[in-house]
Order: sequence, then structure tokens, then C-alpha cells
Amino acid sequence: MKRKVVFGIDIGGTNIKSGIVDETGAILHADNTPTDAQAGRDSLLDKLYEIARRYKERAAGEGWEACGMGVATAGYVHAREGRIGYATSNLPGWTGVPLRDNMSRETGLPVALVNDAHAFAVGEAWIGAGKELEGFLCVTLGTGVGGSWVTKQGGTYFGRDGYAGGYGHIVIRHGGQACNCGLSGCWEQYASVRALMRQAAEAGLDDSTTGGSAKRLFELAREGHRTALDVIDQYAEYVALGMTNLIHILNPESIVVGGAITAQGGFLFDRIRAQAERQMMPAYAPVRIVPAALGEQAGLAGAAKLAWSSTSPQGE
Repeated sequence: MKRKVVFGIDIGGTNIKSGIVDETGAILHADNTPTDAQAGRDSLLDKLYEIARRYKERAAGEGWEACGMGVATAGYVHAREGRIGYATSNLPGWTGVPLRDNMSRETGLPVALVNDAHAFAVGEAWIGAGKELEGFLCVTLGTGVGGSWVTKQGGTYFGRDGYAGGYGHIVIRHGGQACNCGLSGCWEQYASVRALMRQAAEAGLDDSTTGGSAKRLFELAREGHRTALDVIDQYAEYVALGMTNLIHILNPESIVVGGAITAQGGFLFDRIRAQAERQMMPAYAPVRIVPAALGEQAGLAGAAKLAWSSTSPQGE
């Protein structure tokens, strides 16, 4: 009997994470491809089609049965219509793209389309840090900031059109930093990795010092560089500020945090936890704030899980 698989693709502003996943959640093969978003919509679509073609060939060569595909993407996904309702300049030209139908037509497979933060939450709930939790909040810190709410029943709250989870556009500073969504003072402009590097440059740590790398910035902070430490402390305060707003609204038991920056571990998380404890009302404590277990593969795993759900007779 052939092993059944689906393809999971997670489109971010910087990289496309993709993989081949079986029914148990085992990731049999994974890739990381630069998004090169500034090259435009058609270039990005061509990359996605090429990934899908390559995976179909790989599945056929291994004797696996390809059953479907899940695609997660940054931006606001109109769930019912299978299109991108709105995308910021992180993905130029992406607004309005009928991605579900495009991918299905190109591959001949059923396609599930979802926002990347929701996919992250589904992946962590399926085989990651949320597997044993009874409801939790997810926050993703990457090129942008997003999130999702997983209920105690295991469902993910998508909202009327699938747009729920735009946490990055909670306004935390009236009249603050201009955001590419058209608002100003959005959490994303203070808590994304891009925002962190802007804050470092404003403090005098430009690319000549950090190489434009958040990893290098953290290395400097660990080495005791005073300015780097100040930047990281301020960043942790901004991250905690948005989280505290969400804690007061949703009253979660735990927050699972994703994005490449979570590789900084306790050096960052201890600061975020300390700031959150200072900012939240005592009645809401304690709240566990933990890194995602699946790292950068959470989104592709969640997209794959949704593909499995859409292909099962019960939709489960």
C-alpha cells in the first residue's frame, strides 16, 4: 500500500519553507527557498509552481501517493474565496491573487489556503509545543508579526473572512512608527525582526557593526556590548507590551512564540517574561511564554495538517 503524503508550503516575506508530510505529521523532506518578494508576484508564483512540480516528482519517485497540498502565506487570506484579501509591501502585488485555484490548477491537487500565523498555530497544536495544552495563544515574530488563538476544543479561530490574528497591527503607540499597512504605531513596527534591526541602527549599531543580522546583534549583547543589550531590552519590552494586551483580552494559559528569533532562547525569553509579568494585571498571571517546538517548520506542518483535514471524508 502506498504511503500517503501531502505537500506543505509556508510563504513568508523572507523565505518559503516547504516540505512533504505524511498522515502522522512526519516531515519526510523539507526545503527553504528565498522568497525574493521584491521580484514581484509572477516570480513568486513561478517559485511555488516549481516547488510543487519538484515535490510531485519526488513523491512519484518514492512511490508515495500525493493527496493534496496546504499553502500558508503572509497576508490576510480570504478563506472562503481562496484568495489573498490583502498583503502589505512585505509581499508586493500579492493582494487579490487567487492562490488556491492557481495552485490547484497547476498541480491537479486539492489545495487548502491559510494565513501563515494560523498555519503556525495548527502545526504547533498538532505535533509541537501545543500538543499537550488545553488552548493557547500563538505569536509569530518574523518579517512581520502575526498570531492565532487555539481554543480548548482544539479549533483555531479564523474570524468571519479568515482575517483573525492580525496581532501585528494592534496599535501600541499612538502616532508612532509608520506601518506599511497604512496605520502608525502598529506592534509589528516595534516587535518584528525588521523593527529590531531598525532600532539597532537608530541606536548607532548599523550594518557595519551587525552585518544586518539579528543573530550578530544578539552575539554582541551576549558579549556584554552595552548598546546591544539596551536594544535587546527595549525590544523585549515592546514584544511584551503587545503580548500583555493579548493576555488581557484572551486570558490564555500559555503563549507559544515562533519565528527564527526564538533560537535566542532564554537570553530573549527571560527578558520577555520579566517584562510581561511587570505589565500584566496580577489576576491574569501566571502565563507560560514558550518557544515553538517546531522552529521554522511549524507553518509548513500546519499547512500540511489543513491539507489532510480538507482531504478527509469528515474534514477532520
